[in-house]
Amino acid sequence: ITGVVLFLLMGAGYGLTTIQARAIPWDCTDWQAFAHEDRTTAILESLAENRGKTLYCGVDQSDTFTKAETWEAGKDRNERDDTVYFGERGIFRGFIAAQEGYLTDGESGVTGVSIDRIFEFPREERRYKRVKRFRVGTDADQFPINAAASCDEVLGIICSGPGRHSDSNADLGTSHQKARRRATGVGNAASRTLNWRTQAVTNPNGSPAGSGPFSTAQWLGWAEIKADAACRARGARYVADSADFGRGHSENAGTQANYAGPYLGVFFSEDLLGAPDSGSPYRHTARQSRTWEGACKKVIRRTRK
Repeated sequence: ITGVVLFLLMGAGYGLTTIQARAIPWDCTDWQAFAHEDRTTAILESLAENRGKTLYCGVDQSDTFTKAETWEAGKDRNERDDTVYFGERGIFRGFIAAQEGYLTDGESGVTGVSIDRIFEFPREERRYKRVKRFRVGTDADQFPINAAASCDEVLGIICSGPGRHSDSNADLGTSHQKARRRATGVGNAASRTLNWRTQAVTNPNGSPAGSGPFSTAQWLGWAEIKADAACRARGARYVADSADFGRGHSENAGTQANYAGPYLGVFFSEDLLGAPDSGSPYRHTARQSRTWEGACKKVIRRTRK
């Protein structure tokens, strides 16, 4: 008997325990009702504008709308019916079942779910991707294009391989002249010129005289290599067939009979044969340069509500 009494007393004590009400810290400071002369439109536009905020703020807390009229305005746009309201203020997708139960006091929808779900007006998380396109090219600010070392930099200029070296020369200018003409393919014939774009060699009278040592396709290929490397350095991908090349780093084309054509961008590399007083100490090789550009694309994936 003693045990039974003790059990009853414990049970009675448990049953009399007061259950504390849970305070719900609804923050309705950023709820903005949309004013419209048509009440239904005002409700739907307000729900669209306040996507992701608590439904409670628009009904009980602020007394903006009643439960009944809010349900009446939105019931035909129920999410399960896959209908959507496209408003001036955003998109409204109807009510989840828990919200139906809240708005209709249990006559429609489900009850017994957590209060957080009942009062939550959901904003769907959506995955989206955006393709960002941008241009890359010779970066003269970072790598001076008038320096031969720029040929080896990712954003520097593109350069051909060195041409045949000049003969031994007593005069510096003569050594440069011969190296330039051999590197551009115009040979020793006076006044022939090379077109930097087409690579065509032309006689003084305008008649064709062959082509330079490096074709247009080769320059385009070198530009593509530079553009691809620059895109990768930025976490992007090179856009196929977007690369192109431009004029060389300077005219540097010689004068009068030594003229080889503008914008070929000629660099000279000196190779001394002997002491400066040897009589013919100069021998040079030369290489051409071109500026370049290309396009990159980068896919940016994000999640938004």
